[in-house]
Amino acid sequence: MRKLLAILVCRLIRLVGGLVGKGTSLPGKYALKLCPDILSRIKLPETIVAVTGSNGKTSTVEMIASVLKASGKTVAYNAEGSNQIEGVTTMILGSCTLSGKMKQDVLLIESDERYAKLTFRWFRPTHYVITNLYRDQLTRNGHPEWVFDAIKESVFDDTALILNADDPTVSLFGQGRDNVLWFGLDHCATDGNTFVGAYNDAIYCPVCGKPMRYDYYHFNHIGNYHCDACGFARHKTDFTVTNVDFDHGRITVNGTDTIELAFKSIYNIYNILATYAVCTLLGVPGAEVAKRVSNYILKNGRYIEFTLGAHEGTFLISKHENSISYDMSLRYAVSQGKPFSAVIIVDAVSRKYFTGETSWLWDINFDLLNTPLLQNVYLCGKYCNDLAMRFSFTQLPQERIKVFADIDAACAELRENGDEQLYAVTCFSDKDKFMSNVTKK
Repeated sequence: MRKLLAILVCRLIRLVGGLVGKGTSLPGKYALKLCPDILSRIKLPETIVAVTGSNGKTSTVEMIASVLKASGKTVAYNAEGSNQIEGVTTMILGSCTLSGKMKQDVLLIESDERYAKLTFRWFRPTHYVITNLYRDQLTRNGHPEWVFDAIKESVFDDTALILNADDPTVSLFGQGRDNVLWFGLDHCATDGNTFVGAYNDAIYCPVCGKPMRYDYYHFNHIGNYHCDACGFARHKTDFTVTNVDFDHGRITVNGTDTIELAFKSIYNIYNILATYAVCTLLGVPGAEVAKRVSNYILKNGRYIEFTLGAHEGTFLISKHENSISYDMSLRYAVSQGKPFSAVIIVDAVSRKYFTGETSWLWDINFDLLNTPLLQNVYLCGKYCNDLAMRFSFTQLPQERIKVFADIDAACAELRENGDEQLYAVTCFSDKDKFMSNVTKK
């Protein structure tokens, strides 16, 4: 009876909550209060895929679901991105019968990296993707090594791991295991031989603590690494981007399957590659996966094109408190090779809890913007002065830096002046404050 009551209550609250925009985690919260072990009482599909990591979870899950559904499989997944145990519970109970049976072929779960151990206390994924581990939300997640320990509690011996071989911390999950599949990129023309970033979390080997060496860097600490002292090194990959052609916007996977890029970012390539790995493992031919993800436009709002006055613009979601997310957006803006201005907004650090902690701004490599292509930088929002202080320590010409506490005022100035390309870089917490001033394409 408790199981049935939990399912009914979850569905009722989800129906009501959906009308007011609170239908993703609250229903699961109350269901768990009624029946704390409800997830162990549900008959789940034989195939359970989980995706976790610092970045790329939502985009990867969306693409996996799209490919699997196009191949004829039925999929239950948390499309809204509510990825803690309450949100996962809402999704599962909303997808099962009143008797507690899921009839879908695949259960696909985006899981918060810190709380995965709580969700997977009740059941185990058959396939577990770990995308990357970066500095992220200092007040909540501490350091990547701390997050590694949290995820480790959700990794079981009978689960097949699908790991990013180019991230040394993620690679630790594969140490001493046989049931691991690896994905990564071969050497690319855009790679560097020296580290570029405000900090380097992989300067020392995560196994023995001795200095780590890199043959090349894809970005930040992601690349081809090895330790001369203990032999820890990047693993040979099973799913490999063997060629990257940003000029024509395409990649080649495993030397055979060509994928066209709607968003020409190396960051996006990893999400596509993880999607390719999972879907082929679940029986979708590689050529079919490539066809489905070619020119795929994400529906989760990570990348939006807009106009503002005479400006054409691109909105790039960059997770607050996650410096590599910002670095990749800045790299993307510069890599397009056209004159541009950047709008950086920090008005609310988080959507979920209050914090005025802005030390993470010092981890972002804003000097990536130091190029003749840059016209101006608009620093906007409540924390515009924190941004201005950070930018005073960059090599950017200070006369190009404009500070606006009022986001609307910054947009008004842009609307009346210039026609260069715009790149707006901020988090979901501040997205609507900017997008309300522009025309979405």
